[in-house]
Amino acid sequence: MAGEWAPTGIDTSRPSPARIYDWLLGGKDNFAADRAAGERILRAAPHSVTAARENRAFLRRAVEYLTDQGVDQFLDIGTGLPTRDSVHEVAQRRLPGARVVYVDNDPIVSVHARALLSSTDNVALVEADLRDPAAIWADAQVRELIDFTRPVAVLLLAILHFVPDEDDPHAIVASLLSRAAPGSFLVVTHSTADLAPELSREVEQVYDGASASLHTRSRNEVERLLTGTEPVEPGLVFTSQWRPAPGTDVADPKEAALYAAVGRKP
Repeated sequence: MAGEWAPTGIDTSRPSPARIYDWLLGGKDNFAADRAAGERILRAAPHSVTAARENRAFLRRAVEYLTDQGVDQFLDIGTGLPTRDSVHEVAQRRLPGARVVYVDNDPIVSVHARALLSSTDNVALVEADLRDPAAIWADAQVRELIDFTRPVAVLLLAILHFVPDEDDPHAIVASLLSRAAPGSFLVVTHSTADLAPELSREVEQVYDGASASLHTRSRNEVERLLTGTEPVEPGLVFTSQWRPAPGTDVADPKEAALYAAVGRKP
């Protein structure tokens, strides 16, 4: 809409994956280009709102599981725009002293996250790129909040499918895990074309015009990302199938559309 405010230097004419995701979740931190891209995605894949919501619901369940295991350190990379039940909210409800570092390379995410997190203890936002794990681990805020000698949960939700094969997502994940202490956890969700290849390609074409392109991957390829970890039951499944709360309706995997897994570093 006319007159929408944006931070200086932000290109609002080009869709952003973080802002498209915000729109799919019903958020308000998006612009006309993001909404137009979101509408194109919904025309190609009407279940995309369900997929986004199931991804968030999986995040909540995974963090609850991790806090039950005593994990009180979280590194959420590719966090996206803050929304309800973000990692620190879920973790600190269960473990008030839990520490969370959010990492994202989208400047508008930084603007909104810093404003919301300014009065929250033990939480920081680092503007960095997933493709440079060494810079993430070396960041002063990361080193201040994360104790590398103790288990940490590394969260990579709906972010690795924006890393093309030429940037070697498997090596990126391995590098991140190499600094994590034994007993740490890797949490991953990833879009797939296994269920509907033609539909997935239409969605990929929408992201071709965004600030990051989408690269769906097969189950075997996603499973490779978990190399070096021991999968937590039920293993690699669709988001809606990972430890759903008893008595809840489980979304059709075709609508969830993202693989999900939690792996433990031995």
